[in-house]
Amino acid sequence: MAAPGHRGSPVAVLTVAAILLVSLCLRPAAAQQGEDKGGEEETQRQQRYNFRFVRHARDAPLVSHFNYIVVGGGTAGCPLAATLSEHSRVLLLERGGYPYGNRNVSSEYHFADALADTSPRSPAQRFVSEDGVVNARARVLGGGSCLNAGFYTRASGEYVRAAGWDARLVNASYRWVEKELVSRPDVPKWQCALREGLLQAGVTPDNGYTFDHVPGTKIGGTIFDSTGRRHTAADFLRAANPRRLTVFLHATVSQILFRHREGSAKPVAYGVVFTDPMGVQHRVYLRGGGKSEVILAAGTLGSPQLLMLSGVGPRGQLEKHGIRAVMDHPMVGQGVADNPMNSVFVPSPVPVTLSLVQIVGVTRFGSFIEGVSGSQFGIPLHARGVRRRSHTFGMFSPMTGQLGTLPPSERTPDAMRRAADAMRGLDRRAFRGGFILEKILGPLSTGHIELRSTDPRANPAVTFNYFKDPKDVERCVRGIETIERVVRSRAFSRFTYANATAMDAAFDRAKLANFLNLLPRHPRDTRPLQQYCRDTVMTIWHYHGGCHVGPVVDQDYRVIGVEGLRVVDSSTFKYSPGTNPQATVMMLGRYMGLKIQTGALTGK
Repeated sequence: MAAPGHRGSPVAVLTVAAILLVSLCLRPAAAQQGEDKGGEEETQRQQRYNFRFVRHARDAPLVSHFNYIVVGGGTAGCPLAATLSEHSRVLLLERGGYPYGNRNVSSEYHFADALADTSPRSPAQRFVSEDGVVNARARVLGGGSCLNAGFYTRASGEYVRAAGWDARLVNASYRWVEKELVSRPDVPKWQCALREGLLQAGVTPDNGYTFDHVPGTKIGGTIFDSTGRRHTAADFLRAANPRRLTVFLHATVSQILFRHREGSAKPVAYGVVFTDPMGVQHRVYLRGGGKSEVILAAGTLGSPQLLMLSGVGPRGQLEKHGIRAVMDHPMVGQGVADNPMNSVFVPSPVPVTLSLVQIVGVTRFGSFIEGVSGSQFGIPLHARGVRRRSHTFGMFSPMTGQLGTLPPSERTPDAMRRAADAMRGLDRRAFRGGFILEKILGPLSTGHIELRSTDPRANPAVTFNYFKDPKDVERCVRGIETIERVVRSRAFSRFTYANATAMDAAFDRAKLANFLNLLPRHPRDTRPLQQYCRDTVMTIWHYHGGCHVGPVVDQDYRVIGVEGLRVVDSSTFKYSPGTNPQATVMMLGRYMGLKIQTGALTGK
């Protein structure tokens, strides 16, 4: 495009456009070779992050005292604890283990393996919502930043204003996060085609590379570096004061302790109880008077669950499980939502490089379009010179709990196993390509969390009520229609078969359609898009809510009706921020750490 106020020749315009596209879409060889570096680099990385203040819960004293107790060493908890430790003694309790040295966490090439791992020591704890959609929650220091696809984008200015946050401090907190974790991605050709296809499909303008959440198509940041190594929220602990911060891993908090203080009608949180893997209980008490606090950063499932286990929640539900009600709080666990995601697999006639989310199309009708390529579908992975075939088949596959070709009610463990076994027998050419997905804004449909038992290690019962609101369905339909235009675009033509005959000649399309939703859709699939959205819904792991600001916590994230207790994590969000929430969750940890530290709160 010619500069404003100047008229360029058609050749000049095309030349400049080509230069801009190439500059945005080059991918150096280092990114392809990241997995070849072997164990030496990983060993060095472990040593670099060998925090002396991080210990196993079995080594914890039976009784200890701190100014702040942060429950949950995840995406919000790590930056929060690191910030508070600048001036106070802080204990950070994490139920999971160390992220470093685990290639399923650290390597882009093994991204899906963490989600496919259902063992008790996995960093991802699988759960199935009452809607039938398979999901996962983090169980590792660093939280969801250890499991996600790495995409980094801020919340919109409108979101920040609606939350009542201090915009200047928000921006400073985002910059603190970005300096430590965020890189500019090396964009491969498939992602470049997606970007150009979105623009040709009308998702304009072209916003280039930016962290800002604005309408149009953009390249966002990533927490994977140029070698394919993940940087997580646990990295923020490097900024902590090592003399004031203590971290216990494999520490499962079972109860917040409350008492009544003279002169106050409200229950006061004064400590927590946690259990180590040997079953030994440890007690931690607050010290330092009225400014000391317990802060929950246990996530959308963990924070409302722990509140209820501690007697803060709907009285009827507490009594059902024999829990004495400390505070009847009917809205704890309410308003939980998961942004429904629908994806399609687009087979490619040419090999496709592995890439996670890098490009996003922010539509004006409330749908976000993203893509992942290569998808580890039969792609040989590199492990110290040994070539092997992936067994997870990528992030949207039966191994990770995603089987969108069946309605949620039919996605049984047996169905998942049968699909995985059948997929292993398909020609690997069937798995060349990438997924294009749409996720809707909001959403407007919400559900709730209830206790299944009093075991803090067990998943609570979660209902998301996907697509209950017709507006969510409408957004999904328009998102799928946009994806169809992208796939038909001239820019994306290199990565699509010319016609169904060419595709059928390359592999058994009918068999692949049993496990993956394809574009172009199979002729047998004649469902209207409204039903297609409901039948093919999956998660993109962006669930939130359960401790909303207003009904459960105040503007300073203090739990209403009790003292000495806050919640600082995604459970406080009414809507998911931006296209991907991790940037804002990390920002919130830093932001609230600074606010608490300086006393710059709304209602001191």
